Amino acid sequence: MVHVIRDKEKLVNRIRRLRGQVDAIEKALEEGQECGAILQTIAACRGAMNGLMAELVEEQIRSHVLSPNRRRPTAEQAQAAEGLISLVRTYLR
Repeated sequence: MVHVIRDKEKLVNRIRRLRGQVDAIEKALEEGQECGAILQTIAACRGAMNGLMAELVEEQIRSHVLSPNRRRPTAEQAQAAEGLISLVRTYLR
């Protein structure tokens, strides 16, 4: 997973922000904060997790399905991969 190693710092920073959001949810529950605020934080956390998932799936497709070590993909294969990436991003919103 060379692409993950290459972007390791960026990915670790995203995970740290996610951890902060989860900690904020726990604190809000312990303090008995308003349900609306807690739900908003949960939604933000879910969105951040989905964004991370979409980024990793996209890199997986680009690095392993359209691998630069193999022959160059056909225009049809490249278009199909881009369609799949778009579909995944849409689904994970």
